[in-house]
Amino acid sequence: MLKAAQLIDELVSRNFTIAFCESLTAGRACATVADVPGASRVLRGGLVTYATDLKESLAGVSSGVLEAYGPVSPETAREMARGARRVCGATWGASLTGVAGPDLQDGHPVGEVYIGISGPNWTAAWPAAELVAPEVARFTVVEGHGTPLHVLAGSREEIRAHAVDAVLEGLLRVVREQN
Repeated sequence: MLKAAQLIDELVSRNFTIAFCESLTAGRACATVADVPGASRVLRGGLVTYATDLKESLAGVSSGVLEAYGPVSPETAREMARGARRVCGATWGASLTGVAGPDLQDGHPVGEVYIGISGPNWTAAWPAAELVAPEVARFTVVEGHGTPLHVLAGSREEIRAHAVDAVLEGLLRVVREQN
């Protein structure tokens, strides 16, 4: 909740707004921000695109991106963030997509999560594991990948909580860089 409150303060001070597009977290990041008094000054809303087809129909992720990269990818995370920003009319859009478990999903390991952030001038995506404390991430070897993947560690519930923490951390970093 501290990061959410800090994010709200940073957004308010810059006259920015935020919207979310969430898959594995099913609205949890948006709800975390909404839990903070004063969130209505910056929170525009969010999209829950748990099903792959909703990433296309609600968030506007192109079928080409979904066919080429799948729902669990940085490319899809970027498009989801753009979609949240556009659909909700926000300054910033943020997205979360990945695998919380308990099983692999289409060859993606449990804990493989990407966050996307889209702002007025750029859009980017990162593995969520790069934005959390080292003790809540791990490396895993996946067949077909040349290098180990950096993924979130823990149970399904812990992975979902770490993913929310990662997107809030990513947003704090980028918003603080804006004038």
